[in-house]
Amino acid sequence: MLHMRVISPVEHTEAVRDLLLGEPGAAHVTVLPGIALKPPGDVVEADVTRESVDAVLGALCELGVDRSGGVTLEAIDTTLSKAADAAEEAAPGDPADAVIWDELVARTGDESRLSVSFQAFLTIACLLAAIGVITDSAVTVVGAMVLGPEFGPLAAIAVGAVLRRGDLVRRGAMALAVGFPLAMLITALAAVALDVTGLLSTATLDNVGQVDFIYKVGPFSFIVALLAGAAGMLALTSAKSASLVGVFISVTTVPAAAFASTALVEGRYGQAGGSALQLLVNLVGIVVAAIAVLIVSRRTGMSEGRLRWLSAR
Repeated sequence: MLHMRVISPVEHTEAVRDLLLGEPGAAHVTVLPGIALKPPGDVVEADVTRESVDAVLGALCELGVDRSGGVTLEAIDTTLSKAADAAEEAAPGDPADAVIWDELVARTGDESRLSVSFQAFLTIACLLAAIGVITDSAVTVVGAMVLGPEFGPLAAIAVGAVLRRGDLVRRGAMALAVGFPLAMLITALAAVALDVTGLLSTATLDNVGQVDFIYKVGPFSFIVALLAGAAGMLALTSAKSASLVGVFISVTTVPAAAFASTALVEGRYGQAGGSALQLLVNLVGIVVAAIAVLIVSRRTGMSEGRLRWLSAR
């Protein structure tokens, strides 16, 4: 369950209270009159099942509480309550399958920003992948996959496309359009430095049998990208966010970017081109699959009114 705290203007408090009392998936409803100071109003709290949250948020937004007051949600790890158990039983569906669209928009928006930390993680991941290629170490390449932060912008593009939110699409596209070229440029400069010191040579890239999947593009490249994109978006929209780590291990975006930079420095244009194509195939496949998952989720659990409201935010 999630703990919901609503700061409600006095004129809306009765409607908010009645909404939560009438919601089968809500329990522990509490009204604290006049306790809110900024913005002023009453505080209404309740514990709401995950599968009921999105509908409740939609109703609160129709009342205008998001504009004149505020709504916050917090995860509850443990609840010992017969009332909470009854709410879970009464709420339709399974909590693991419930999509909280406002939470998804906020999460993808935050994780898709082109920030110093995003660029640092992406650059370090590319450098690790380059070292993995040079040493023919699949373990190091996998570590770079896990470290890469690129799924956030890809998810933002998918969410923005489905919810018709151009701001999310632009933010995610900007992070990728700036982040990858900059990380690849730094990786190329590092490859030049390694070449000067004798740690990297053209011959080094002849013996990369354990990581040749990075630049060898085939039908399974796109299939894996589709599966990874679908699994990643399912992990974001459900309560299974820990599964994202497994998704990252499947994605060849960061290693492909690193290999393209390294091979280009060494004049291995075939490998560089294959790596660049692998990067493109993975990026496109992930977004396409993520959009498909969101479309199915939207059609099964979102009204047109809710879609219009999310699109207008």
